[in-house]
Amino acid sequence: MKPNLDGRVFRTAENTANGEVDAGTVFHYHQNDRMVWAEYAGGEVVTGHLLAVIADDHALDMRYHHINRRGEVLAGTCRSSVRELPDGRYVLEEEWQWLTGDRSAGRSRVEEVRVGPSL
Repeated sequence: MKPNLDGRVFRTAENTANGEVDAGTVFHYHQNDRMVWAEYAGGEVVTGHLLAVIADDHALDMRYHHINRRGEVLAGTCRSSVRELPDGRYVLEEEWQWLTGDRSAGRSRVEEVRVGPSL
C-alpha cells in the first residue's frame, strides 16, 4: 500500500525518553507523489520541519530538524513504517536517531488525528 499522507494531521502517541516530541506536538503532512514533507510544533518543539521520500517498501526515509524551547537546533534521521488502522487513519511506527546532540536513537509512534470542520 503506497500511503497518501497529503493533508493528514498526526500527534505523537508514544516516544522514548530521549525524544522531544510528545502528545502536544502536532504534525501537518503534505505529499506530492513520493515526496513527503511536514511542519510540526507543540510541546517542547517551537517549530520543526521534516522531509521524506517514500521508499520501494512504502516506508518513509526521513530527515527532520527543529528548534526546541531551550533555543537549541536539533536534527535527526528517521525511518517510518506506515500502517492503516481499521477506521482508515494512519499510524507511523518510527525508528529515529539524533544527528546532533548525544546522537542517541529511539522509537516513536504517531497517530493520525481527525480534524473536524472549522466553526
